Amino acid sequence: MNQKNKQQSLQLLGIARRAGRLATGEATVLKKVRQHQAELVFVAADAAEATKKKFTDKCQFYQVKLTDLFSRDELSEAIGTDRSVIAVMDTGFAKKLNQLLEI
Repeated sequence: MNQKNKQQSLQLLGIARRAGRLATGEATVLKKVRQHQAELVFVAADAAEATKKKFTDKCQFYQVKLTDLFSRDELSEAIGTDRSVIAVMDTGFAKKLNQLLEI
């Protein structure tokens, strides 16, 4: 993935946050995945191994795309809150992010 797409993806996450289309934090994201409301899940590349495994397993089971292309700092800066797990709950935002991230 090139740097331009990476920056656009992070900017799009910020826009989705302001639009109220994100869920953040482990408990909230897990709930959204289980309720089939999450379209795409971001787990920080430097998140705890147990956290990564939990979300990888849940997302596979519920057939939700998951990516760990960004660090906790990058995700936190993009949305303005210190988080290592984020769920995109909007089909349009998720589709554009999938295109940019090539996942």
